[in-house]
Amino acid sequence: MKMNLSSHIVLNKVPEQFYRPRTAVDRSEITRCEKIFTDIFPKVEEGAKVIADAVEEEIHRAKAEGRNCVLGLGTGQSLTPVYTELIRRHNDYGLSFANVVVFNAYEYFPLRPGSSHSSIRQLRELFLNHVDIAPDNVFTPDGTIPQESAIQYCRHYEDLIARHGGIDVMLLGIGRMGNIATNEPGSTITSTSRIILIDDTSREEMTLSFGSQEPVPPCSITMGIHTILSARKVFVTAWGDEKADIIERMVEGPMSDAIPASFLQTHNNAKVIIDLAAAAKLTRIVHPWLVTNCEWTDKQIRSAVVWLCHVTGKPILKLTNKDYNENGLSELLAKFGSGYNANIKIFNDLQHTITGWPGGKPNADDTYRPERAKPFPKRVIVFSPHPDDDVISMGGTIRRLVQQGHDVHIAYETSGNIAVGDEEVTRFMHFINGFNQIFAGDADKVIKDKYSEIKKFLAEKKQGDCDTRDILTIKGLIRRGEARTACTYNHIPLDHVHFLDLPFYESGKIEKLPMTEKDVEIVRHLIQTVQPHQIYVAGDLADPHGTHRKCTDAVLAALDLEKEAGAEWLKDCRIWMYRGAWAEWEIENIEMCVPMSPEELRAKRNSILKHQSQMESAPFLGDDERLFWQRAEDRNRGTAKLYDNLGLACYEAMEAFVEYIP
Repeated sequence: MKMNLSSHIVLNKVPEQFYRPRTAVDRSEITRCEKIFTDIFPKVEEGAKVIADAVEEEIHRAKAEGRNCVLGLGTGQSLTPVYTELIRRHNDYGLSFANVVVFNAYEYFPLRPGSSHSSIRQLRELFLNHVDIAPDNVFTPDGTIPQESAIQYCRHYEDLIARHGGIDVMLLGIGRMGNIATNEPGSTITSTSRIILIDDTSREEMTLSFGSQEPVPPCSITMGIHTILSARKVFVTAWGDEKADIIERMVEGPMSDAIPASFLQTHNNAKVIIDLAAAAKLTRIVHPWLVTNCEWTDKQIRSAVVWLCHVTGKPILKLTNKDYNENGLSELLAKFGSGYNANIKIFNDLQHTITGWPGGKPNADDTYRPERAKPFPKRVIVFSPHPDDDVISMGGTIRRLVQQGHDVHIAYETSGNIAVGDEEVTRFMHFINGFNQIFAGDADKVIKDKYSEIKKFLAEKKQGDCDTRDILTIKGLIRRGEARTACTYNHIPLDHVHFLDLPFYESGKIEKLPMTEKDVEIVRHLIQTVQPHQIYVAGDLADPHGTHRKCTDAVLAALDLEKEAGAEWLKDCRIWMYRGAWAEWEIENIEMCVPMSPEELRAKRNSILKHQSQMESAPFLGDDERLFWQRAEDRNRGTAKLYDNLGLACYEAMEAFVEYIP
């Protein structure tokens, strides 16, 4: 069973020459904008293997020279695949770490004994406890020291590194703010080990990596930029869409203390190892015509022309031959004979993505429409990772599908219970208790006892404590009620509303359980029962909590099993990916765009507002200060503005989709 198909989604089908150049000359050509050696891999596992190869080689070299191999190690989600590969080599092939000395890159401060937020504890769980590194060879900053001793202690840590001959290989991830270790923006190139205040965004990332709701301590004792640059080799890893922006700024942007990782541009043996998703904003991937000759696919041509419009500030039909020549797109003039011909092609391509009939228009010529006319009406399943992603991401399209007579099912994949604040539970428990007192004379003992029990638990609950199963159940019921209300508002029958409650989500913590075949089979049973003509899934793979990716993986795995089984219904089914809560599709990738009038946008807002627990008091709004309905409206209006700027029809707002082909 293929559990990670979402990682294979590459919208532009990036030619191999752009991430796996054949010769050194080819590499030098396509990487001319990159200031740090960067290797891109289609799969995370391939990138992790390359780093593991380098670590293994260094261990063997040190052993042959009769010395220890000194590793500087970070923690976090980006390095997990690397540690997994090194552990595999230890278990399966006997790779020994007996001659390895480890220096932990940072530790949180101040730490209380036994805190779950200990960096060295996380490193032990991820890696150290699974290999044969001697405990005496593991060194880490001490987060429990008195603050007045910190300066002297940090000097001692630097001396320890020097006495062991310096760091041979440094392994690090990169944060969304460009931090390496916990060197936050503002860190200088000369900084050494020290106490530093952790930025709020970095703290949120670190909380996620621990999978706990307990807040990360405000400070850290970290290796400095100078300490890291003193290592003989440095590897920085990043995987996934959410790291694409910061990777581009680190690798191609100017060196600046605003992006501490950019100081690695000065290192003569630093390497960035990333997957295609994290490389999405690098010039050789997103604008390859600026660095080399291209094989011009339709998507590549559209991307180039849209980019040219942004550069020149012109709509498509006003681009001239001079615009193409002056901006490195003369190849398109040769291909089309003139800029006008290229303009017309791309204008028509984008025009054909716009449709007011997302389920297909009956009795119409569908040659240039994104969806086919038949069958009509269609059976549709909208998969929603949480009980509000459907309306946030495609609420306008759902209303269109229903109004146009399609048989629409909404499948909520997770309960969303950890994203409900305790005050919501208190409010509902007050109602239930009051109801019992008024209408049952306080006779229902179950309500009385449960009310007292939950009230006591919440009163004594400390920050970071996990909820009881009863409270999680109540929170799940709150979200179910909100989802049903939103579906009723959108005229979807309640027997078409499915709560799948996928088991991987039910950890009670931010960190979810691994997705298993049980999750996939729940999804598969639904699609086998409905046998839809259309499926909508989340393409918001930058969701910082990872739930969207796992939910989409479950759907894609179920579809893959159906394909292998030769399911006939699948041949007449199209899969559309939406975004909305965390990002929006780039216009060059959009294959279907559904416009909304001001009234339709207002109706979409109303359906989002039915999810009251996710308004101001929602625990996981992320680092975006806007509420979800505001994000959705801004993104939908932004997409409409892009179409307008390109000289196409001007709408109030638009919802965008990309087709997934199994």
